[in-house]
Amino acid sequence: MRPTAGSSTAETAPAAFYFDLVSPLAYLAAEQILHVLPGPAEWQPVLARELSGGREERERERETTERMCREKALRTDIARWADELGLQRLRWPSPYPFDSTLAMRAATYAKSIGRTVGFAQAAFRQAFAGGRSLEEPDNVLIAAAACEMHPAAVLRGAGLASVQAQLSAATRAAAKAGVSEVPAVRMGERVFQGESSLSDAAAHMGEAMRAAQTDATVSAPGGILPLTPPRAR
Repeated sequence: MRPTAGSSTAETAPAAFYFDLVSPLAYLAAEQILHVLPGPAEWQPVLARELSGGREERERERETTERMCREKALRTDIARWADELGLQRLRWPSPYPFDSTLAMRAATYAKSIGRTVGFAQAAFRQAFAGGRSLEEPDNVLIAAAACEMHPAAVLRGAGLASVQAQLSAATRAAAKAGVSEVPAVRMGERVFQGESSLSDAAAHMGEAMRAAQTDATVSAPGGILPLTPPRAR
């Protein structure tokens, strides 16, 4: 039976973290997610500019323009949030926003060999701690080298038609699931996105885990056991 959005089975299923390496908000989320979420999440590369799915081209262009203006207006806040998190001083790549297509294909290749998290974190830091555009292949390769991915293999993998198809398919699937911007965290049929995505998802995941634990203890032989709320890692 397919779990519903409100069932403990659906809400405690593995979460998904959607990111695009061009997004500074996704960078901040990537630096926190392993410590904030009380459970695991699969890191999923997507192309943020294509999350509007099958909408009319004019509407997609309007949304892209609005998003760019919003991100530009948020620069001061984003830099402040980075300082509050104890990260390196945020440096904006030039030009910004950059075309993240190559970097996201490399991230998709990294996912296929189990290096998604390491590559994504290194690439995000290249962009927003080092101030280097990921539109430049050399900067993508520096990030790859940081997690022991061979430059030639990365370039070859990023150019594969199968990798490009995987990225497109993942983006379409995310849009179908209700993701319209990054960062986003999906849990079952619930999607949390934007600036508060991580904190909202963490709170919801904690509640779902406690509910699942309650269900398990109530049905366990010998009666109800004391509950210990899960701690964020």
